[in-house]
Amino acid sequence: MAYWVLKILLTPILRIVFRVRVEGTENVPRRGPVILASNHQSFMDSIFLPLAVHRRVTFVAKAEYFESWKTAWFFRAVGMIPLKRDGGSASERALAAAKDVLRGGGVLGIYPEGTRSPDGRLYKGHTGVARLSLQTGAAVVPVAQFGTAQVQPIGAALPKLFRRVQIKMGERLEGPATDDLRAFTDDVMAAIQKLSGQEMVGEYAKRDRGALAAPGSEADPLPA
Repeated sequence: MAYWVLKILLTPILRIVFRVRVEGTENVPRRGPVILASNHQSFMDSIFLPLAVHRRVTFVAKAEYFESWKTAWFFRAVGMIPLKRDGGSASERALAAAKDVLRGGGVLGIYPEGTRSPDGRLYKGHTGVARLSLQTGAAVVPVAQFGTAQVQPIGAALPKLFRRVQIKMGERLEGPATDDLRAFTDDVMAAIQKLSGQEMVGEYAKRDRGALAAPGSEADPLPA
């Protein structure tokens, strides 16, 4: 309930303040499991992406967010899944919860690059998206977000108002037919690059150690 209350209240405000433009929402199925695999340039990506679709979007978020009263209430209210980055059973439980979201027909938001791009380029994707798709049968919708780095650059404590934000969603990919996770991951990243126009980098981005790493970052909460 809290998720939809916040969405109803925030959506018109954020759309007006940041002049959000969305394309390709018809590529997100109305029902059934789906993974939204997006490029990642700002903490605000995880705020704007749920605005783009009518369905509820769940992210896996690092456990530290749930330890501070400043952020815990928000992440609990919107149904985020906490994950400890030191691995072990806590990570396994969080991953199991992510699978449960998809097996229950839900929408999961993930950033295959694993962390925010340090320079605006598109980095090599981790295979967590392919693994989840293979294990749950979830379709993958590639997503490109524009302008979020101008709204809140890495290291900025507060967002800058009245910047333009655009979100493009491409045709969905039905998941790997085999266990060739690397090939499918590369296909997902190629689809994101086609939407975003970013320069591709053939290596993984270094983990973002900034103050506000966003939910859904694999190197942050969701290991490959």
